[in-house]
Amino acid sequence: MDKQTIIKTIMADFEKRTCIKNKKCTPKRYLWTDAFAVCNLLGLFLKTDNTCYKDDALLLIDQVHHVLGKHRSDDLRNGWISGLDEKEGERHPTIGGLRIGKKNNERKENEPFDERLEWEQDGQYFHYLTKWMHALNLATKVTGDPKYNLWACELAKTAYTKFVYVVFDGIKRIYWKMSIDLNYPLVTSTGQHDALDGYITYLELIKTAPKDNNIDLDSELISLFQMSNIMDLDTHDPLGIGGLLNSACTLMQLIINHKMTHLSDMLLKLLSSSKSGIDAFLGANTLRYPAEYRLGFRELGLSIGLHGVKKMQMLTKEHPECFSNHTMLQSKLYELASYIPMCDIIEKFWIDPENQKSNTWIEHLDINSVMLATSLGPECFLSV
Repeated sequence: MDKQTIIKTIMADFEKRTCIKNKKCTPKRYLWTDAFAVCNLLGLFLKTDNTCYKDDALLLIDQVHHVLGKHRSDDLRNGWISGLDEKEGERHPTIGGLRIGKKNNERKENEPFDERLEWEQDGQYFHYLTKWMHALNLATKVTGDPKYNLWACELAKTAYTKFVYVVFDGIKRIYWKMSIDLNYPLVTSTGQHDALDGYITYLELIKTAPKDNNIDLDSELISLFQMSNIMDLDTHDPLGIGGLLNSACTLMQLIINHKMTHLSDMLLKLLSSSKSGIDAFLGANTLRYPAEYRLGFRELGLSIGLHGVKKMQMLTKEHPECFSNHTMLQSKLYELASYIPMCDIIEKFWIDPENQKSNTWIEHLDINSVMLATSLGPECFLSV
């Protein structure tokens, strides 16, 4: 099968399995996976001009808001997480944040922390919220409807207000995980790339927002920039490296589209950290391991990011005047381009039916399959 046929099959199976359109079964929503799924469906619409895919993407957005924007069915609380009544909640579905969608309910504030259990318990993640902001922003770009960008901006405002805290002397950090109602932290450590992810995403939202959008994110943007500047970005985690490359691809498009030459040095830093990370990842030789010792979605995250390298090479060639360090950027992208064949290696491995029989694939079927579809057709996800 060609790539587009595989993507269509994956997304059709995902829609059926998670009950996006079947009202007779209970929807199975998970924010990270659904963000990628929205991008995939919008991408299929742009490629095929079949409005069914756009309709499905918007239906999924609506369902995510009505499931993850509200309290769990096993919670004593009900209604919108924000506390708004039903009518106002419909108008502002993201203003209270969105649940992760984990299997188990959140840990209560007075309950002891158990690292193993915490991975299976609900709450809110900052880096999941930013992925959803990106998906909503793309929905505005594709449909022309500004409400999706507005909802993304409202989510951005709330996320910053609740997740960011002062450590000492004005130094700020971002909680890794917050409670469902955003009233207390569940995990107080800071995600390595959360501030950077926030900065790039908030910048994307600001540049998309119409002039009559009354949500001001300028102070949040400055703060996130300051936080991201003092963080060590180097990582050997393939999903983290892919995230750095995705951020670089988004940043490059913003620099070109909005004449933001002053961010060229940040772009070079992201590419340099990505190169170091890939070298460390390859040194561990995990791509030679059998499927049961690998996590598909983490490797596919790297593959998606590497697809962005091809896009960045084209953009730097077409717009050399937009970068104060154009020669250095070209050199770094040339180095990174040598790793692009990994995309094909990773995709072919996880398309193989035998590897999809592994427990690690089956246990994470939704996130694995949807991110495989994104890697096979990354154009929409990588667009601003």
